[in-house]
Amino acid sequence: MPTTLTPGDGQDLFARFKRAWEARDPDAMLELFADGAELRTDPFAPPLEGLNAIREHWNAIAASQDHVEFDAERVWVSGITVLGSWHVALTRQATAERVRMRGFSTLELDDEGRITRMREWPLEQVVGIDSSYAQGAGQGEGE
Repeated sequence: MPTTLTPGDGQDLFARFKRAWEARDPDAMLELFADGAELRTDPFAPPLEGLNAIREHWNAIAASQDHVEFDAERVWVSGITVLGSWHVALTRQATAERVRMRGFSTLELDDEGRITRMREWPLEQVVGIDSSYAQGAGQGEGE
């Protein structure tokens, strides 16, 4: 991969991220990260370091979310860094809550185009209950 990314490279990376999250596929998500990568899901939380910690994080997401819809709104590149503003809607399986999130991410890449450091600044709000879930939580398609 070139030492300077194109806007298309950044859009492609977020498209792969979208496919992995919407499919709730931790293996596909982990393919985006380099060995020894760091993921900070909140600016005030300690980073998740290494693929095992990142896999544990995405396994928990896959097991607890349903009906995920992710879209990158704007994508920028600077050198080997991809920046993006995004939004996601999802259902929490345990409560059937429908959640909307907006956020911003920076993704620093290695020479092979894999993420070495990802930082996120998410904001979320519960917007209702997923009507596809039967009376009570945990009765949706993802179970």
